[in-house]
Amino acid sequence: MTEQDDTQERVEGVGGVLDAIEQAVVQARAMPMSSSVLVNRAELLELVDEVRAALPAQLHRADEVLADADAARAQAQADADAVLARARARAAELVDQESVVAQARERAAQIVAEAQETAEGLRRDADDYCDRRLADFEIDLGKVLSQVQAGRAKLAGRLAPGDGAVSV
Repeated sequence: MTEQDDTQERVEGVGGVLDAIEQAVVQARAMPMSSSVLVNRAELLELVDEVRAALPAQLHRADEVLADADAARAQAQADADAVLARARARAAELVDQESVVAQARERAAQIVAEAQETAEGLRRDADDYCDRRLADFEIDLGKVLSQVQAGRAKLAGRLAPGDGAVSV
């Protein structure tokens, strides 16, 4: 199962719980001469607890994505630093050879330029990776938030405070 599938499964899990809450309200017995309904308090509170339990998983997933992005960026920086260190070492070797000082300087400049270009490419790639991962996570969290807001809006529309029904 991929990370995307795992995230999608969790989102559907939260959505499934919200659907169950909605069904509990829709199927609840209506109060006479009122738009209020009687719901099973224990059942509804259990479903709310399930939603609460699923949300920390989403937050944990966000921490994992950020840690992955930081690790990728740190690795790219380490690779870039190593390339630059090798380039500088090679440049120093070439400069030390008195007979080829002019060639050494030219080659050293080329090596440093290539190393800097490589380092910049690695940084760009790491930033692109981080951005893609965070964008995917943002979409997932947006879906969860929309589902939670929709569920709460439906409940708020059906349950008027003070009528004896469970308040969410």
